Amino acid sequence: MLRIENLRRTFGDVTAVDDVSFTVEPGRMTGFVGANGAGKTTTMRMIMGVLAIHSGQVEWNGRPITAADRTRFGYMPEERGLYPKQQVLDQLVYLGQLRGMSQGDARREGVRLLGRFELEGRQKDKLESLSLGNQQRVQIVAALLHRPTALILDEPFSGLDPVAVDSMADLLRERISEGTPVLFSSHQLDLMERLCDNLVVLSHGRLVAAGDVAELRHQQQQRHRVVTEPDAGWLRELGGVTVLDVEGPKAVVEIVDAATRRTVVEEALKRGGLDEFTPLVPSLSEIYREVTQ
Repeated sequence: MLRIENLRRTFGDVTAVDDVSFTVEPGRMTGFVGANGAGKTTTMRMIMGVLAIHSGQVEWNGRPITAADRTRFGYMPEERGLYPKQQVLDQLVYLGQLRGMSQGDARREGVRLLGRFELEGRQKDKLESLSLGNQQRVQIVAALLHRPTALILDEPFSGLDPVAVDSMADLLRERISEGTPVLFSSHQLDLMERLCDNLVVLSHGRLVAAGDVAELRHQQQQRHRVVTEPDAGWLRELGGVTVLDVEGPKAVVEIVDAATRRTVVEEALKRGGLDEFTPLVPSLSEIYREVTQ
């Protein structure tokens, strides 16, 4: 379990991260969302010890995190941190040894992971000769090489083509199945929708939402699609109902509680019939817009 407790970080007069707390649970993928400048990268850097924490703390397995703990983490910074003029496999072996792997184990795992990203033929190429997307793949391999105890990934899907996105998603699911906690940031909310178990949302350095994705959806105002036999304009007359859109017999409404839902159904039946009454599950994009307004 990775726990972030009341983290705060300032740069001069600017508070980049302000009293942020959340957990990254084992065996679950936690998406980290926010606009540019929201504080995601700063938070990740504090977790990894790259930036000093001005107040608050990071805990690993119920105790303050140590440098030794961080050595076992897999970290992928937003800016690539590899050596452009060094051969791909050679630097992966070097980085693996820095993480405590033997040269042979680092080479074997590097070859295996490069193969997962269809880069087995580029092992002896200098990194700078690769496309930006392939450099991103090598950076991902570097983060996963030593079978980390936790993964902290800043925009790992940036620049990847759909095939590489699928390969990356498969690798992350493997780590999740082994109980590894994963925290990753992305602006691609469709990917968050597809991959995340938990969601953490920052806005202007402050936490505005955190928790299980299904629970966050449930916390949003309940919306329904209603199709009635007569014109649905009468829904505007009901207390506890907000009509968001209406066109003839079709309407999209927000309903405050279960009692009001029953009232809508009963009233529609009295007025001639109810063809559809369907809950609308909010997407992560809708949740994000709601909590960051």
